[in-house]
Amino acid sequence: MRKKLLALSLLFCSSIAWSVEETDITISGWGGNDVVVVNKLIKEVLAEDLTKEKLNIKYMAVEGDFSQFITNALSSGTAPDIFYFDVLLSNALINSGKVAANNQQLTSVSNSIIPVLNEAFSLKGKQYGIPKDFNTIALQFNKDIFDDAGVAYPTNDDSWDDLRNKLLAIKKTLPNETEGICVMPDYARFAPFALATGWKPLNQNGKTVLDEKFERAFNFYTDLVIKDKVGIMAADLGQSWGGGCFGTEKTAVALEGNWISGYLRDKAPNLAYGSTLLPKDPLSGERGNLLFTVAWGVNAESKNIEAAQRAVELLTSQKAQEWVLTSGLALPSREALGNTDFFTTKTAESELAKNVFDGALNGHVKPYSFGHFGASWATPINEALTSVLLGQLSQKEAIKMAQDKYTALESK
Repeated sequence: MRKKLLALSLLFCSSIAWSVEETDITISGWGGNDVVVVNKLIKEVLAEDLTKEKLNIKYMAVEGDFSQFITNALSSGTAPDIFYFDVLLSNALINSGKVAANNQQLTSVSNSIIPVLNEAFSLKGKQYGIPKDFNTIALQFNKDIFDDAGVAYPTNDDSWDDLRNKLLAIKKTLPNETEGICVMPDYARFAPFALATGWKPLNQNGKTVLDEKFERAFNFYTDLVIKDKVGIMAADLGQSWGGGCFGTEKTAVALEGNWISGYLRDKAPNLAYGSTLLPKDPLSGERGNLLFTVAWGVNAESKNIEAAQRAVELLTSQKAQEWVLTSGLALPSREALGNTDFFTTKTAESELAKNVFDGALNGHVKPYSFGHFGASWATPINEALTSVLLGQLSQKEAIKMAQDKYTALESK
């Protein structure tokens, strides 16, 4: 009896020791579909790996404004161990000192990540967090519209002029049936054209200069509406974004990221579409693109910082990213996964995903972030685009207005 009690006692003590060794890690991100995705990743895909590392991860979803939540939580010392780290907030959060710089293990992981993604979360030679997925902009085209017009499909070799000429040919053949493209008065859609010229949002002195390169891209983009008459504003078609124009088959092409894939699957399941990389600037011969990305960031004040960094290593592992990709949920940040079988399947969705993935590897690619200025930096350009597309100002007047606003902004 005494031996039995001793054995039970040892077993009980062993179980306590095991539970003490396990580390609880809290992570926060968006609500909605992310709740299902992240919990499945934790509880099924990475379950054995987390058990081996003695990590117990709990996902805390934020249904409201996540940017406001994480900013307040880090400031008040109530932030989770790991959190979504949007590229738009990267500069502000890194400079706050609240995000831990990558340790040696995470630095090793970053060597497998698409380089431009790492740059988006780096400052003064240090990287903070590991990009978990991303989006860029690609071109989508309606095959039926091009076929009906007898116009060749867009290709990866097209320049801006090629795209414009193809849209002009469609409008000439089908003048009352379709528009060429919904032109959005938004930096997020215009920027790839400006970046293709070699223009930079912030120069080496941290200033915004709307030079001749910017002007050339601005004129091409707005001329699609005001001169070439192949473009139209989404609101004029009763839509709020280019994907809505395209999905209702009111335009021949669209400029969207991989997010349009799910929308078309649900709202336009019979639409036959293809996709390409963005057209090249005919002068520079280069493409441009914007990078929309989120990293897993580690709370610099976490009591379990080493365990949190081990968790990030698993969350961005090849196993985790392969599952996310094949589930059709997001594009992986690991460069090697560009050669995965998923991208070779002959479907519109996989083709689009591949073009969005390759968009981060081609030409002048910049993150959707603007240093310490934050999201408001894009406002002068957005206003300039709107004023021209609505016929309120000439292109030169609009650019001057925007430049004056940047000069005033930088003087504060």
